Amino acid sequence: MNFPRLFVTLLVPVMLCMTARADEVRLVEGHPDRYVVKRGDTLWSIAGRFLEDPWNWPTIWRANPFIDNPHLIYPGDVLVLTDAGGQPALKVLRRENLPVEKLEPRIREQPVDEAITTIPPGVIQPFLTTPLVVGRDDLEKAGYVVLGVEGNIVIGEPSEFYARNVVEPVADVYQVFHPGDELIHPITQEYLGTEAIYLGDARMLRAGETAKLRVTRSVEEIAPADRLMPVEDDIVQPYYHPHAPEGDVLGYIIKAPRGVSELGPYSVVVISLGAANGIEEGHVLRIRHRKEPVQDPVTREVLQLPEEDSGLLMVFRPFDRVSYALVLSATRAIHIGDSLVSPLK
Repeated sequence: MNFPRLFVTLLVPVMLCMTARADEVRLVEGHPDRYVVKRGDTLWSIAGRFLEDPWNWPTIWRANPFIDNPHLIYPGDVLVLTDAGGQPALKVLRRENLPVEKLEPRIREQPVDEAITTIPPGVIQPFLTTPLVVGRDDLEKAGYVVLGVEGNIVIGEPSEFYARNVVEPVADVYQVFHPGDELIHPITQEYLGTEAIYLGDARMLRAGETAKLRVTRSVEEIAPADRLMPVEDDIVQPYYHPHAPEGDVLGYIIKAPRGVSELGPYSVVVISLGAANGIEEGHVLRIRHRKEPVQDPVTREVLQLPEEDSGLLMVFRPFDRVSYALVLSATRAIHIGDSLVSPLK
């Protein structure tokens, strides 16, 4: 897989979707009138310098027709907060080509891979292509490892192994997975899917009823009964447009891939909402701490305390009934079981 190519797909997109009315824009107290973009900045961190709700970035972004690729922001660019019909607007000036005595923007060309990304790409890179969420039967129907060609049951790079049930059409490259945890809805106890743990990559050497493959990459030991799933020739990751989902949603954080119980900014989590719930890449959700019921000290009745805002997360890889999401901000510790609602609520 060409991970540098994947990074390119994370670049800041053209912000055309308007997720809130302009009169809902709230600027941060003490915000700058202009900001020079620096290496290491992200769209999210820059938006936070101007807006109380960084996901509202599209409402103040204004395309700049005199600039090639106006949706891309580069280190050294100057972001200027202006007024557009009584509403705040943000424009970009290409600082590299501005005369000292007069701010006059000019067209310039820059490599796309130098542009500022929406979120830190290194944080989510391991989760872009390798983790999978499948149905109970999907892995059982997949091809499986039988044994190493040399009779070994522990298989790693660059060992060869036999496999069965590798059905047509036969792919050139496969990823090897081990069945992981079942994902269960914390309220309804409904089954949502099964995580498939990525073990490595293998290339087809000889197809057939008993196929022969070679391990080309291994991150964990591969063993008999581990499953094979074909890799698409060209995996294109989505651009991320941070925006609110349409209508009301209610979901929950159900898992942290590394089993951490308390989470903070840039933690990756699995949530109980997916494409079947209308969730898509870039959807921003508000995290609310769901407290356990307590006993009223006077009446002795069971009392459910109100939920409190804990932070924001953004979906970056949805499946049918669950999604992987990245925590973008946190005002308190975030926990498994915390609820998720639209940021507009």
